[in-house]
Amino acid sequence: MAVYSVFEPPERSNDAADDAERFAFVRDGFSWAAFAFGPIWMLWHRLWLVLIGYFGVVAALAFGMYVDGFDGGIEGWAWFLFAVLVGLEASSLRRWTLTRRGWNDLGIVVADDLEAAERRFFGAWASSDRDQPWPAAARLRMPRGNDVIGLFPEPGANR
Repeated sequence: MAVYSVFEPPERSNDAADDAERFAFVRDGFSWAAFAFGPIWMLWHRLWLVLIGYFGVVAALAFGMYVDGFDGGIEGWAWFLFAVLVGLEASSLRRWTLTRRGWNDLGIVVADDLEAAERRFFGAWASSDRDQPWPAAARLRMPRGNDVIGLFPEPGANR
């Protein structure tokens, strides 16, 4: 089962159906495309700041290896490990970019594939009360702020 983060786009119109078509479902986990084709994957997903940071890290890594005089075998492992890191953090980079652009993080959906995740999310949204805007989003939203996690619902409530 895959875990998908659901993002609601910034409103462009008052029509909920138009905005619902623009929802983004970001799959959590390793991205083989980002691992194999890092900069192309970043361009495809319009991750401009991430791409600039990527080239900055690549330049610093190349300069550091040149100055320290690493041999070819160690350089190859360094580039491989950097590509693995990009593949592991690809979904986090997409989520960060969407949040920075003003998209609302509505929560997560667990499903076998993207189509099932969309069906599950929009099925819950369609079957809920229509008086409130985005009722499914209210149920899926993660708690924000200074919430206490543990046995006591408030700070100092154990007295």
